[in-house]
Amino acid sequence: MTAPLRSLADIDMQAFAERITALRKQRGMTQARIAELLGMATRSYNRWERGGHSPSLEMLVKAADILQVSLDELVGRKDTLSEPAIKNAELHQLVQEIDQLPDREQQAVIVMLDGLVRSAQVTRAVQRRSSGRATRAAR
Repeated sequence: MTAPLRSLADIDMQAFAERITALRKQRGMTQARIAELLGMATRSYNRWERGGHSPSLEMLVKAADILQVSLDELVGRKDTLSEPAIKNAELHQLVQEIDQLPDREQQAVIVMLDGLVRSAQVTRAVQRRSSGRATRAAR
């Protein structure tokens, strides 16, 4: 088992920098986008990826949530196990917030999202059908 961290100073910052960079890239996010979601300047976030600055515990927790990994995975105490369930970090954050709503409000969100998804599916089906007809007519 990995030795416990006694403080943030125990984190190997170069390994952390490599790990957070890899996680960000795997999720298709830019430094600017992660910094925005963290509520910090891109320049400050860039220092994390260069190993030049140690984040606070609060910021580590936020980064782990955004990247959809545990703190142990983020700081290298455990290997990252899988791809995130929701690849869009902003959508992931909204899902977490929705999960905190009362059941009645969650049901309203479900109905709204279901309608939006069905509408998008119908639109795509109509577009495919229209483009298929146009292709056949051009022959």
